[in-house]
Amino acid sequence: MRPPGRESPADGGDRGLLVEPESVFWERRLHRRLLEGEHPAFADLYDQFAAVVFGVALRVTANTQAAEDISQTVFLEVWEHPERFDPTKGAWRSWLATLAHHGGVDWVRREKAARVRNDADAELGHERVPDVGEAVESVLMAEQTRFELAKLSDDERLPIRLAYFEGKTYRQVAYDLSLPEGTVKSRIRAGLHHMADALDSEVVGQET
Repeated sequence: MRPPGRESPADGGDRGLLVEPESVFWERRLHRRLLEGEHPAFADLYDQFAAVVFGVALRVTANTQAAEDISQTVFLEVWEHPERFDPTKGAWRSWLATLAHHGGVDWVRREKAARVRNDADAELGHERVPDVGEAVESVLMAEQTRFELAKLSDDERLPIRLAYFEGKTYRQVAYDLSLPEGTVKSRIRAGLHHMADALDSEVVGQET
């Protein structure tokens, strides 16, 4: 990972600020930028906390796909409703981890309830009709983000998946892809910007 406070000004976002990520100043500035709808702020948030969110979700669910879906849901919710975060009540890390934990617990409960229903139906010889409304509600937001991720070029999508969904460092991603570390960082940032642009357009389209 990059050393804190040593980002290049050319990287965009807060990368030119010589401040520690997750300092009070950095977190409150990030919140203000998200409230103003700055796309680079979404990339900064994702860059700093995606591994944390995915890790919490994975520990709760023990399911990689579920952890990916929960991570995408958490970040989409923050992008669309940054006002729900209150910097006076805690830090981004703990708040996002809480969202991921709640999402993981909800997923485990749904899976357990589904198994119980399926077992009961099997004993009665019934074939249960899937609850479409329940399924849509639980995955809709994650599907939006996954869809936008899938639309990225391989050059942008692969580094993002390795870094955030497999928990690898920039150096490890660079090694796996046989690329310079700086190139990996640039491709990840470009991909996150494109995702933010697309998600913003999606929200605007839903509101018009």
